[in-house]
Amino acid sequence: MFVNNDVSKQDMEERHIVQPHDPDHPVVLSTEDLHVYYGKSEALYEGDLKFAQNQITALIGPSGSGKSTFLRSLNRMNDRIATVTGKIMYRGVDVNQPDVDVYEMRRRIGMVFQRPNPFAKSIYDNIAFALRLRGVTAKKDLDEKVEQSLRQAALWDQVKDELTKSALALSGGQAQRLCIARAIALRPDILLLDEPASALDPVSTSQLEDTLLKLKEHYTIIIVTHNMQQAARISEYTAFFNQGRVLEYDTTSHIFTNPRVQVTSDYVSGNFG
Repeated sequence: MFVNNDVSKQDMEERHIVQPHDPDHPVVLSTEDLHVYYGKSEALYEGDLKFAQNQITALIGPSGSGKSTFLRSLNRMNDRIATVTGKIMYRGVDVNQPDVDVYEMRRRIGMVFQRPNPFAKSIYDNIAFALRLRGVTAKKDLDEKVEQSLRQAALWDQVKDELTKSALALSGGQAQRLCIARAIALRPDILLLDEPASALDPVSTSQLEDTLLKLKEHYTIIIVTHNMQQAARISEYTAFFNQGRVLEYDTTSHIFTNPRVQVTSDYVSGNFG
């Protein structure tokens, strides 16, 4: 589908990891010797990746390859169901340590899930809810932050006259952008997205991608996607997962036009997955 493979099959590597090294986009998050276990079953092996600031990194691979497990480990969403070993370094701090304030860490490393999950509240209160919990109570401050978040999520113009209406009445695409607005209201540093467009129609998917491209000016974005065209369109870096391992990590252009690992080549060519 995408591959213009200049590397012969006999020269293919088993694993090929090229970490970001752009001084204009320093590394803000990295994992070192990351392993994830569900009970006695190891779901992720040796997840060593670095993520560049204000860039979009796509995590691709077949179902069950470990990419969502990896993503959810980055802000410890797996704490109750999995054992995670290794380091998760965020700006010099290992957030996988037991003394880390998990709630504060998740404010800085936000998450948007696969299916839109707005609260059964008004559009306004979906965003204001977390702000109030963080001590923002003045109406003027709330109004400003709600508007700013909705504008960044490219939803303000569509809902500015309907802020008191239930968020449950929004379309799928609007609801997902509301969830993004809710996540960025607390001004995270990093935004994690687990297949955010999987339940959306093509028009809503395109709008979501446009939103993410604008958001990377303010946030570092890591996105799990099964849509390889989407990864190619919006990301600077791509990691390919298979059977619980990161087999290849490089710039997106290299992954899709000149992969070094045979399994990656087969996957992006549509030969399996």
